[in-house]
Amino acid sequence: MEILDKFKHTFEPQLLEEFKSIAKEVSVKEGDVILDYGQIVRSMPIIASGTVKVSRMDDQGREILLYYVNAKESCAMTFTCCMEQFPSEIKAVAEDDVVMLTVPITVMDEWLMKYSTWKSFVMGTIRDRFNEMLNTIDQIAFQKLDERLKYYLQQKAKHTGSKLLNLSHEEIARDLATSRVVISRLLKKLENDELLLLYRNQIKLLNAFEVEVK
Repeated sequence: MEILDKFKHTFEPQLLEEFKSIAKEVSVKEGDVILDYGQIVRSMPIIASGTVKVSRMDDQGREILLYYVNAKESCAMTFTCCMEQFPSEIKAVAEDDVVMLTVPITVMDEWLMKYSTWKSFVMGTIRDRFNEMLNTIDQIAFQKLDERLKYYLQQKAKHTGSKLLNLSHEEIARDLATSRVVISRLLKKLENDELLLLYRNQIKLLNAFEVEVK
């Protein structure tokens, strides 16, 4: 399984051999739902390439972006659902074409006891995603919406590796749990400030918009 070459510096050889025997390689297209609300998690996804957007819905049906999962990463919320066998409280959608490995949840506990690299991977995933969720909470609680929007665009550029973002105003509003009208107004202000250019369902960040891409 050539896909495992991406993980040869992440997991020990014995664990990679187990991956070969039980893991499945799965490809999903951009926009496909990988995990939906209420779904029972029966396998653990580990991203080999592409990016996955993870969101949560409130009681009024509004979604908010929690974090992104990139190559050689996994979703902490999936791990917790696996361990407790709870229905999913998040939605995971492919931001672009994604290739991932799926592993049966039945090996979760066994591998935690058996392989130090797996334990480090799981704990590191939970820690990193927890920190990202804390950052999201801090933004909602302490930052103005225009600051959240700029951070959102920075993160989008970082995860896609491009300053040309295929985004609609409606999509941004959904991710930030606000209205399209408000987002359109804030984006227009950023354009007037010569930080970006607006096109139909596209946004180009200019050099004045500080962001590091991959």
